[in-house]
Amino acid sequence: MKLRITSALEDIPIPEWDKYVNQHPYGSVLQSHFLFEVFVQTRNMEPVLVCCFDVNGEIQGLVLAVIIVESAGLKGKFSSRAVIYGGPLISENHKRKTQIAELLLDALIGEVKPKSIFIQIRASYDMSGYDEVLRKYDFRWNPRLNLLIDTTDANAVWSGVSASRKRQVRKSFANGVKIIEALDETQVRTFYDILFELYRKKVKKPLPDWSFFKSFYNSTKDVDENQTNARYFLVEFENRIIGGILCPFMQDGTLFEWYVCGLDHEYKHRGVYPSVMATWAAIEFASKNSIQQFDFMGVGIPDKEYGVREFKMKFGGCQVNYGRYTRINNRWIYLIAELGYNMLSLIKKI
Repeated sequence: MKLRITSALEDIPIPEWDKYVNQHPYGSVLQSHFLFEVFVQTRNMEPVLVCCFDVNGEIQGLVLAVIIVESAGLKGKFSSRAVIYGGPLISENHKRKTQIAELLLDALIGEVKPKSIFIQIRASYDMSGYDEVLRKYDFRWNPRLNLLIDTTDANAVWSGVSASRKRQVRKSFANGVKIIEALDETQVRTFYDILFELYRKKVKKPLPDWSFFKSFYNSTKDVDENQTNARYFLVEFENRIIGGILCPFMQDGTLFEWYVCGLDHEYKHRGVYPSVMATWAAIEFASKNSIQQFDFMGVGIPDKEYGVREFKMKFGGCQVNYGRYTRINNRWIYLIAELGYNMLSLIKKI
């Protein structure tokens, strides 16, 4: 049976794309047309989609990557990377699934190699069945922990939360905290400003441009709530936004904690815990809206102390280690970047 590979968007029907993602056991919003459009509207991001069709014109595999450049000019050249969030999707029961994987990777590398120093797959499922194929294309696996919560039973979800976290949630509500959904772009911008300062002063990782967060909001504000693929939950206290969380998701699928922040140091002495409340708001939403799973999108490297992991684990769930697969596209530029900008540290952080 002949297989056809394309990255031409005009040859990829959007309804078939979304149908394939929705029906795939590992499909999520991370491979969706919705996220592709968010990337299109984001400064310094360029999405690339590669699809594999069979002779009947049915999709048998796809991979969505986004090329990220921190800025224009020389700095951009030495920071460019292609990220595959979630991982590629391949029809698991197809007798030629290995060949499909090879075709997808070969085409994707051809598309992004001239524009990126490295490619990184941030797996949201166990991809070890494709290790041989990935090694063939020079991808190397590195351990990376994640935390998942089964949100099919709201009572079980609350039971899994630690006693200290429950106290913080109850105390915050008792002291007047409200959880709201973003009503306008100004509120989203306030959330972004808090997040920006957190990343600048403490996290010290690359943060997408404001247009990324604006795009998420604009993609959902005029959409029926049963059809949307993202929510902003904001923490309000004394008529001020003091924290929040951005959560893309798919109905009956997984909700992802992509970005979360809070003015914790400013308010904890008043018995208010913004980051706790933002995280809990998203978990509770998932547990009460037929969403199967809450994904924290990473809790660090095994056997290495990481305060964020300790924070997140108090919400319950189970740890997994699907890891990340990285391919160096241009070793010379990579080595130069490593010397000048500590690229190795960048890969480990992002």
